Amino acid sequence: MAQVVWFKSFLAVAALAVGSFAQAQAVGSFNGSAEAARAFYEDTSAAFAQHYQQTAGVQPQVRRTVADTRGVERGGVVAFNTTTDVQVLADLGVVAGDWAQQFPHDAAPTMSTVLFVVREGNPRNVRDWSDLIRPDVRVVIANPKTCNNGRYAYLGAWGSVREGGGTDVQAAEFVGELYRHAHVVAKSERDAVAAFVQRGEGDVLIAFESDVAALRQAAGAGKVAVVYPSVSVLAENPVALVGSANEGDAGVAKAYLDYLYTDEAQEIAAQHAIRPRSPAVLARHADRFKPIPLFTVARHFGSLRLAQKVHFSEGGWFDQLYQRLQPGALAAVERDRSPS
Repeated sequence: MAQVVWFKSFLAVAALAVGSFAQAQAVGSFNGSAEAARAFYEDTSAAFAQHYQQTAGVQPQVRRTVADTRGVERGGVVAFNTTTDVQVLADLGVVAGDWAQQFPHDAAPTMSTVLFVVREGNPRNVRDWSDLIRPDVRVVIANPKTCNNGRYAYLGAWGSVREGGGTDVQAAEFVGELYRHAHVVAKSERDAVAAFVQRGEGDVLIAFESDVAALRQAAGAGKVAVVYPSVSVLAENPVALVGSANEGDAGVAKAYLDYLYTDEAQEIAAQHAIRPRSPAVLARHADRFKPIPLFTVARHFGSLRLAQKVHFSEGGWFDQLYQRLQPGALAAVERDRSPS
């Protein structure tokens, strides 16, 4: 008898989030990271079905949906683009409170990071975070309160100072200067890409590594290049079991999540421009995923949830840095810069 494991991915979840956090979840809205993730889970679902039949002698039916949690089935799995989403489910009792300890790497089988996309040839010679505040460099960056790309860019900039031995005060000064100096602070990742690629604004776009392939396609051959800074932030893509490991078809669901850590599944991730966890697979694709020291959000911010509260909530660090901008600048960076 065929076993069924259902799979829900919340790549642009809003139904579970509350307040300003709900706006921060739309990632890959220009069909970059989101499309790569969708393709990854579609391909691993198909590969897992074949793998499970060969190892267990049973053909599982992997049913995949993209939805909110209304009508959530037990004994399945969920996948997100950020750990705070899973924690919301844990708070609701949908997934286990210790979900992050149930699988390797804090239950994140794949990852990404933020890097710099520059014009072909890198005419401004941008090499590291410190270059982003040079007077001759125009930066395009997304607002960290309104999109996930912007949030990780902020965390990467802040953490780069801390990784270099700086204090939180020095990190705040640097991040404040970055946003004060930025040519465009877009309301969404899509708006940032439109400004940089379509309208030709800026010299540097801060983007997810998993968006690079889509960015190159959008810009056209030979139009943009990628710069890896000396250090950046680890962006984890977590997964979790729904319910307990003993109910429904949870055995099949757990087998699927375990499968995501195999080199076979990790190779699929690499083929879709998603940075794999496997050192062996990562080494095979060193031309696509350049070696770069990555720091976790927990290292400098405690957790992503705590960073959300301290830095991106109403009146948090980001709001305080915004208030230091020149008069009228806030309205300028908040306006909708999408093409009319």
